[in-house]
This record gives sequence, C-alpha cells and structure tokens, in this order.
Amino acid sequence: MPLNVWVLVAAQSLAMCTAPFIVFIGSIQGRLLAPAPEYATLPVGLVVVGTVLAIKPATWLMERLGRKRVMLLGVCMGMLAGSFGALASWLGLFPLLCLAAIVGGTGLAVVHQYRFAAMESVPDNMAGSAAARVLLGGLVAAWLGPEIAALGSGTAEEYPFLLSWVGLIAVQFLALLVLALGYRAKAERAREIHTGGGRPLRQILGNPLVWAAMSAAAIGYAVMSFIMTATPLSMTEMAGHDLNAAKRVIQLHIVAMYLPSLISGWLTRVVGIPLMMAAGLLAYLGCIILAASGVSFQHYLSALLLLGIGWNFLFVGGTTLLPRGYTDAERFRVQGLNDLFVFGSQAIAALSAGVILSWLGWSSLVMVAVPLLVVHGVLMALWLTRGKALIREP
Repeated sequence: MPLNVWVLVAAQSLAMCTAPFIVFIGSIQGRLLAPAPEYATLPVGLVVVGTVLAIKPATWLMERLGRKRVMLLGVCMGMLAGSFGALASWLGLFPLLCLAAIVGGTGLAVVHQYRFAAMESVPDNMAGSAAARVLLGGLVAAWLGPEIAALGSGTAEEYPFLLSWVGLIAVQFLALLVLALGYRAKAERAREIHTGGGRPLRQILGNPLVWAAMSAAAIGYAVMSFIMTATPLSMTEMAGHDLNAAKRVIQLHIVAMYLPSLISGWLTRVVGIPLMMAAGLLAYLGCIILAASGVSFQHYLSALLLLGIGWNFLFVGGTTLLPRGYTDAERFRVQGLNDLFVFGSQAIAALSAGVILSWLGWSSLVMVAVPLLVVHGVLMALWLTRGKALIREP
C-alpha cells in the first residue's frame, strides 16, 4: 500500500476518536446536564447532525482546494469541539455540550472522506482493500476514544469530564501533525482538479447498483447507530450494569466494527460484494435476536459484537461497490450524496434512539430495525436482478 494510505490509517486512528468518545460519555454527561431525561442522548445524535451539515461543504472544498487542506481543517474542528466540551464541563451548560457535539461532527465529516482518498491512491482493483485498511484505524479509536473519555473520575469530579475533553484536544492535535507531516498532496493533485461534466444526477441514480451501494452504507449505519446509541443508557439506567461494563461493551463493539477490515477488503474480491452484504444482514438479524432475548452483560456484548461485524460487511461492501456506478468526473457529487444519505440516516437513528428507548424499552427498540434490513434486501435484489450489467468493473 502507498504511504498515503498508511498515513490515513494513522490519522483515522486519532481523528476518529471523537466518535467513540462522545458515544461513550455523551448520554452520561447529557444526563447530568440536560433539562429532562429524554434529552440525554441528544449530544450523541447531534454529532451525526454536525456530520450531515458538513458533508456537502467538505466535499465541495476538497474538490476545489484538494483533500489535504480540508483534512487539516477537519482535525482543527475536532480540537475546537474538545474546547467547547471542556467549557461545557466547566460551566455545566448543556447547550455548550450540544455545540461541542455538532462541531465534533463537522470534523468527522472530513474523517469519513479518508476512505475515498485512500481508494484514489491505489489501482481500482485494490480500492476495497485500501478502504478497509483505513477503517482499521477505527480499532485504535475504539480503544483510545473511551479511554480518553474515562480520564479522571468522571461524574465524581468537581467538573465532570473536563479532563476527558482536554485529552480529546491533545489527540486531535496529534492527528493534525500526522496529516501535516505525512500526507503527500502531490500524489492526488492530478485527480483533485475540478473536472466538471459527467452525467446528470438523475441518470446516475437510475442505476440500481448505486442504490444498492448507498443503502448498504446508509441502512447499515442507521441500524448500528440506533442500537449503539441506546446501549450505554439501557445498560446503566435500565439493566443495572455499571459504567465499566458499558464501556467494555462499547469498546468491544467498535473493535468488532473495524477488526473485520483485516479481511473484508480481500473478501470483496474473493466471495464478492453480494455475499458480503448478505453476511452483514445475517449478522444484524443475529444481533436483534440476541438483544431482544435478555439484558445480561453477555446478551449486550454478543449482540453488539454481531452489530459491529454486520456494519463492517455492509459498509465496506457498499463503499467498494459505489465507485463502479460513477465516472471520475462525477465522483465528488456522488460521494457527497452517498455520505449525505449515510449520515442523514444515522442522525435520524441516533436522535430517535433515546425517545424510543424511553417509550418502548430495549427489547422493542431493537425490533424497530427489522424493516430497515428488509428495505436493503429489496434494493439488493433489484440490483442483482435488473442492474448487474451496469457495473463498471474495476
């Protein structure tokens, strides 16, 4: 793999920490500061709102300024989020915590473009492996984010989680150094020039392949976010588990999200993308069955492990499939639209998780995900029966 890919792996390991960091403490600190319990998960959902709002500006700027400059701006937004979070802890203000989450989400919108930058640094037939390598950075983030969030004594501190947010600032600064010193923009320059042209978006979206790719990533992310967002609150407030148990489940879940990247890029070439996506759907169904059958630590852990594996297979499969449905001149438009679908769906799922958990409880909450899996199954069937011939092979 080229140097740029490994630089992006390292940067992802650090910059992506914002996501598990806020997933872990967002609802807990939100519970301390929110005016009502129903708003406890709002900061977790607002991370995704920030991501959705920043997707189009991020891809627009990358098309015109190049990826490296926007990547550096993204980690600066991560540092700013840490500053707002620290101020929220100091002053005890829930709106500032929500602002930190939104700003953190804008930085993550840029981080999510790392996979496309990696795919563009390698030959087409290695694109899936390059994207999977970058996602491996999430393994470090899975461990590092919650560990930073657990700095100090948490809710027992005079200013709860203040030290945690300061730690997040430091990690984002390290990501800034990695990108500034390691990423070589010259390797991308010829492809970053705005080329314009391409087919109308309506024509691109007429390809069932594009819908299958986008639904794999969007529905995969929505289901994962919906269940994951509710997990810490369900474990600590409803099932009687302690904070450390919830931390272990979230950490291992995020490890399960990214560890399959060791082989998932290879699997896209060996078994094919359709079988990868089918395996992802089966993993999600297993997660739902286990989660609905009990609230022991083992039930939560096994369900969240399957949730992570299913997400990886669907997300890597969809990401690898998507470039086969557009030309180079169309890439920024389609990539931006894809991520808008992905993180828009995730935002709705994360924002609704707390309310639905309060209304329906844990077992019923996970069953809400079933219709979404059916939708992706239908879109896959349409692609395989009507649009397979439209694939642009790597």
